[in-house]
Amino acid sequence: MKKNMGGADRTIRILIAAIMVALYYFEVINGTLAIVLLVLAGIFVLTSFVSFCPLYTIFGISTCKVKKN
Repeated sequence: MKKNMGGADRTIRILIAAIMVALYYFEVINGTLAIVLLVLAGIFVLTSFVSFCPLYTIFGISTCKVKKN
């Protein structure tokens, strides 16, 4: 897997995941919506740690900085 996520993108995903978890913890969301958002939060955290998003590959997007030699 080639990295395709930059630092800002990773940080934003982790913050969004934290917000989703906080909404569940404080019982702002519940039921099916809560389950869907928690799964999405888990995916956000996982893709942030590995710096790879499969959807970015499909759409040809890369937020990772390109090093020039």
